[in-house]
Amino acid sequence: MRMGPHSLLGSDPSKIEGVSLRKGVVRRSLEFARPYKWMLAGYVLVIVLEALIALVPPLLVRQIIDQAIPDKNRRAVTFLAMVSVLAAVGGQALGWFDRWWSARIGEGLIYDLRVRLFDHTQRMPIGFFTRTQTGALISRMNNDVLGAQRALTSTLGSVVSNVVVLLTTLTAMFLLQWQITIVALVLLPIFIVPAKRVGRRMQSITREGFELDAAMNTQMTERFNVSGAQLVKLFGDYDREVDHFSDRAGKVRDIGVRSAMYGRAFFIALALVAAVGTAAVYGIGGNLVISGSLSVGTLVAMAAFVTQIYQPLTALTNARVDIMSAFVSFDRVFEILDLANPIEDRPDAIDLVQPRGGIDVDDVWFRYPAATEVSLASLEVTGTGVLSDDQGADVLRGVTASIAPGQLVALVGPSGAGKTTLSSLIPRLYDVTGGAIRVDGRDVRDLTQDSLHRAIGVVSQDPHLFHDTVGMNLRYARPDATDGELMEACRAAQVLDVIMALPDGFDTVVGERGYRLSGGEKQRLAIARMLLKDPAVVVLDEATSHLDSENEALVQQALATALAGRTAIVIAHRLSTITAADQILVLDHGQIVERGVHGDLLAQGGLYADLYRTLVRGEAGPTSAAKV
Repeated sequence: MRMGPHSLLGSDPSKIEGVSLRKGVVRRSLEFARPYKWMLAGYVLVIVLEALIALVPPLLVRQIIDQAIPDKNRRAVTFLAMVSVLAAVGGQALGWFDRWWSARIGEGLIYDLRVRLFDHTQRMPIGFFTRTQTGALISRMNNDVLGAQRALTSTLGSVVSNVVVLLTTLTAMFLLQWQITIVALVLLPIFIVPAKRVGRRMQSITREGFELDAAMNTQMTERFNVSGAQLVKLFGDYDREVDHFSDRAGKVRDIGVRSAMYGRAFFIALALVAAVGTAAVYGIGGNLVISGSLSVGTLVAMAAFVTQIYQPLTALTNARVDIMSAFVSFDRVFEILDLANPIEDRPDAIDLVQPRGGIDVDDVWFRYPAATEVSLASLEVTGTGVLSDDQGADVLRGVTASIAPGQLVALVGPSGAGKTTLSSLIPRLYDVTGGAIRVDGRDVRDLTQDSLHRAIGVVSQDPHLFHDTVGMNLRYARPDATDGELMEACRAAQVLDVIMALPDGFDTVVGERGYRLSGGEKQRLAIARMLLKDPAVVVLDEATSHLDSENEALVQQALATALAGRTAIVIAHRLSTITAADQILVLDHGQIVERGVHGDLLAQGGLYADLYRTLVRGEAGPTSAAKV
């Protein structure tokens, strides 16, 4: 079930500050810990041994004071002192193993969660990424994953350690002097109530802090990429940007201060109870020593033990709150993992083998999915915290077309007519609302997405390049491509000379989104990447829009050869580039209003003729034809 931020934490009966963990979060968290069960067992064993060794020094001091010193036994004093040193060394050695187990478990858990999140997120449909804040996603993979790791290492270790220390220390204290032990315990309730209130507030602050960090990360992510930085320089205002960032950073600062002060209040309470408890032990125990009913060594040991019980006792009063605070991160991770992917392979999906490139569009209707189907309110800035379930109007309405293998088909129409949307349905970036898209006679929903994507190559109007070398960007389409195949693809795309003129050739880093290259160079590199993939179906979404006339002519010649034998779907605002198409589909308001070849459509004098006159001959045309 998809949840908004106010329903993020479900109906678990144990409420804290009006918020609770969703049912099953703890159980699922422990499932992530299952691969580390033996490590966890070792971790717990080390904690137990540490607690037992912590009992040794006070008991040794008791022996020195009560027996070795009165007997003037120098050998015993030396021996007991050496044993105390050995206990300290053993405790530190166990502490090293404690940290080693904790690190192994924690870092392994971080790895598992991040990989699972990354895998699930990258498989989400395009609609998810068009709505989601990148910074919020990154925050989940960083802050929340670290918080989840703490739930199974720091929090678990703290609870186990506190329980073991408390049980062993109280046992030793009762055996030494039960009356003083009772006095020490009676003081604790004075500090339990404020400590619990601090714990509850810390849980609420933890969640609020995660949300504020995500908002700040989002602004940095959007402004510090090349496109965002360029937009700020051309249209924005530095002072306004600083004000917005300052506001968000200020909230992060303020909540950090609040968290620090609540934490300090907790430790002040702990320090006070320890001071009062120690004073009570010395006061009562001192009188017992004077009366002869208690030895000095026992008094000193009791004073040492009493300082060891208040911290675990106070911490355990907030154990449930601490655990819930830690599991908040698991809850936020599971929120993304639980977001259903509406575009998944069917259980009986088959591979598209040796694709020929035939495409049938059968009475296709499409409307973009509602926000509730593809997104989470906590990953968006909606202002209301609630996502809309409105799907909007149909973008495609009853579109039918048949494309034979090897045909060059052009999609033409005004802006918003549905051209790019229709081309996005073929590689199944979205699923049709009604009707079907078939490749080689098979519904794309019956094919595995991997095989479908291998059969289709796309060059968009604004192709994306990773911040990597030219060669790695090309090999992203085909990792096993040889240097010769890279050069051949670049030669066909008329970009080889450009690459060879770069400082490091194919090893030149193109910069974020390829901004070190011109628009035309970047587009030709994307065409080379498509050619290297060698797909059966090619979609060119205004792929020549950034090329000047000379480069466009060269690329058109290269494509004419490279696309031979392949099905090609071309979306172009320059109608001169598709006049030789085998079939032209003219879309308007989500419907095919004309179809045919260039000469026939021109003779009909309809929308295509108007577009052609407007964009090619510069004659006046309808307003709706401002862009194709």
